[in-house]
Amino acid sequence: MKRKHIFLAALALLLVSGNPTICRGQELVTYPAPASEEVTMKQDFTVQVRTPEGEWKNIDTYAVKVKAPDNVELASLAYFDFSGTVEVKVTANAPVEQARIRPLSYNILPDVDGRSITFRLDRPRNLSVEVNGDIFHNLHLFANPIDTNRPAKPRTTKDFIYFAPGVHQLPGDTLNVPSGTTVYVAGGAVVKGCIHVKDAHDVKIAGRGIVHPDKRGEGIRVSRSRNVEIEGLITTQCPTGESEHVTIRNVKAISSYGWGDGMNVFASSHVLFDGVFCRNSDDCTTVYATRLGYKGGCRHITMQNSTLWADVAHPIFIGLHGDSGKFEIMEDLNYVNIDILDHHEKQIDYQGCLAINAGDNNLVRNVRFENIRIEDFRRGQLVNLRIFYNKKYCTAPGRGIENVLFKDITYNGTHAELSHIIGYDRDRLVRNIRFENLRINGTVISDDMPGKPAWYKTGDMARIFIGEHVENVTFSK
Repeated sequence: MKRKHIFLAALALLLVSGNPTICRGQELVTYPAPASEEVTMKQDFTVQVRTPEGEWKNIDTYAVKVKAPDNVELASLAYFDFSGTVEVKVTANAPVEQARIRPLSYNILPDVDGRSITFRLDRPRNLSVEVNGDIFHNLHLFANPIDTNRPAKPRTTKDFIYFAPGVHQLPGDTLNVPSGTTVYVAGGAVVKGCIHVKDAHDVKIAGRGIVHPDKRGEGIRVSRSRNVEIEGLITTQCPTGESEHVTIRNVKAISSYGWGDGMNVFASSHVLFDGVFCRNSDDCTTVYATRLGYKGGCRHITMQNSTLWADVAHPIFIGLHGDSGKFEIMEDLNYVNIDILDHHEKQIDYQGCLAINAGDNNLVRNVRFENIRIEDFRRGQLVNLRIFYNKKYCTAPGRGIENVLFKDITYNGTHAELSHIIGYDRDRLVRNIRFENLRINGTVISDDMPGKPAWYKTGDMARIFIGEHVENVTFSK
């Protein structure tokens, strides 16, 4: 079988993924990188980790491309697994004048001694370690939970495909995963190409390795499938199209090229993103109806416990695409417990950290944004809710936006531009929008704030403009 030719090399090599250390209920697993010229490493940081009072273990650091304003830069990436408590030491090659670890909401305050930064972790975290304010040559540090999917022995069988540590080039750049199959990508493995779940059901893709095409595009894709789980991997893009009951957990998506969206959802239902990390060169996560050959609306989409970093475009974007002749609906969308690290968008038509732009006769309703912490992004709007007609992408304006809750949203910063809430005409409205405990630089925005004109709410440097064809927008403590 062709599949055996591709993957059974793992068995011949007799490689077991990971180097574990177990001590008094603590466990630490590190994964050596492949010794291959096909894998680019980065030497900006020396990364070490240990259990309490244990010996330091070195963590290999990969190069990863990220999108800077005018070019593509090489940042760093490292990962390990642990349970209990660990101490992390990051030693920079350059002098450390200032260090920060994000998301800031984790309140991880490192000790700085010369060029070394040390801190403790008592739970899994997906982090950005930044020295001297440099966000384009930072360290992406993924401190994972212990991998319970790791097989006791490496094997490939009829329904289990195993990628051992090392570099694997997929024939034709794609692996189409059949129904009832588990694909495991071990820590220390780099799979070049796309793992595609297409017209399949009951599929699991897991591990700690890296999956990415040689140049650009999706590392993992789900198309017209159901009952799919994806867990723990590092990739570029991870879209879901015309599928149902898909769970994507602790997956990290980093892209640097044009239209490098992170985790799109097209025409799907019952999709859960849990604990994901997205740093992308376009929208981090989107919900669209009919698009790219996928047909239908979207229902029951949830993203929770996650971190979003948009080097360009939106962290969260809903509603743009659909079939204008079908009057499609996107509903029951939930975004809960999320940290947004950046948003940078120059174009006025593509604004908003939390954005719903209804086009193509779409109706977007029953959307919840709750417990979202937005850091001081570089450029753009906090919120953008619009019924609009963008002829570049749409054949009609949207039908409506209704029943949207913003609860316990915080923004601390000075770069937020004027946010917009705007309908289209008397038949295409934005209505029933509630802000509860919207806190801007420590100030709660409410309808009873004194001395504010009716058409905007303000708190320090953030403003929200409420335009025409908008009904029932409330701000409460």
